Amino acid sequence: MNNYLFKAVNVNGEVIKGITMGLDASSVQSNLTDKGLYVLYIKDSSRYLKIISDKLTIWRIKRKDVIEFSSSLAIMLRAGVPIMTAMEDIIATMANESMKATLTDIKINIEMGVKFSDALDLHKNIFPDILIRLVRVGEETGRLDQSLAEVASHLQKLEDLAATVKRALIYPLFSLITTGAAVIFWLAYVLPKIMQVIIGLGVKMPLLTNVLYEVSKITEKFWYVALLIPIMIVVALQLMKLKASTRYYLDLLKINLPIVKLLFYNKLLALFAEQLRLMISAGITIDRSLDVAADVMGNEVFKCAIINSKREIMAGGKISDALAAQKIFPPMFIRMVSIGETSGNLDQQFGFLAEHYYRIVDDFSDKIGKMIEPLLMIFLGLLMGIMIAGVMLPMYDIFSKIGS
Repeated sequence: MNNYLFKAVNVNGEVIKGITMGLDASSVQSNLTDKGLYVLYIKDSSRYLKIISDKLTIWRIKRKDVIEFSSSLAIMLRAGVPIMTAMEDIIATMANESMKATLTDIKINIEMGVKFSDALDLHKNIFPDILIRLVRVGEETGRLDQSLAEVASHLQKLEDLAATVKRALIYPLFSLITTGAAVIFWLAYVLPKIMQVIIGLGVKMPLLTNVLYEVSKITEKFWYVALLIPIMIVVALQLMKLKASTRYYLDLLKINLPIVKLLFYNKLLALFAEQLRLMISAGITIDRSLDVAADVMGNEVFKCAIINSKREIMAGGKISDALAAQKIFPPMFIRMVSIGETSGNLDQQFGFLAEHYYRIVDDFSDKIGKMIEPLLMIFLGLLMGIMIAGVMLPMYDIFSKIGS
């Protein structure tokens, strides 16, 4: 089976574009015609064209659109609505045009005899692997509505987790930007004017004042470099991420830095536990569950640890022992997994762990502002104290001479 791009017109005169599977172009055209579509063109989807199309679609379709679709379809299937009728209703009410076009393409493929999970798999750039796998399990077990509801709940947790992390990072970033701007303004604009007055008075400047004066001259001349440095750092980090070895050490640094570790490390533990809970409860084997979890972690350190754990498990080792051997999972995590293996409720233990680490991340996001504020005040106080001391020392010299 090959993938083909097509453009067709339906009985209502609406232009429909999409991707479908077929043995060849003629069989695809025949299937589309049988569905009442007038085919405008069909062509084999080239790899590069598909990559560009996938990138554009990803930018336009957000996770919340996938959550809305999964949740709505689960509710309608549970109410006994046929899947094609449910798809039509969801497409009619979908606000995102890109998502609407994608769902229309999925509906056409289902009408052509393609399984729902295979139709979703044609758009795996949009729909996460865990959704496609659970839909496939739901089709086999006859519990498609339950699988979709569980996926929608899972994706909503991921969305909430991402929002929590963003909320936690807003205050530190805002503080750094405003502090940096204030320091640059003081050094580039205020301090040079004060220094010119001091120099004009012919006062011998102490070492601290001289250092500040040289720094202010450099800042005044090259102030724009300070604006470029953050951009250069971001670009450099992105380039470093292109190589697996450097990406590994960046991710290792991220989960070991003080304060930062509390956010990202616990987020990754929550994500890993939630992924395994959902897949194990759906009946997916542990090896496939670990493969999916490794791909979605977004952290090379955890990915390598999960892959190594899978090897030990497939060799006959216990899950808890395999995870403990990787040294990145905390003792409580290992204990709960071991209890789950012994009692036979591993999915419940992973659910408990996911909720536990979700709470840690959520609490940390609420407290990070209070943690950073005193540190920021101390830093600003020291910085301003140095600058004021640098200005006041020669002024004190002048006042002493006038007094004498």
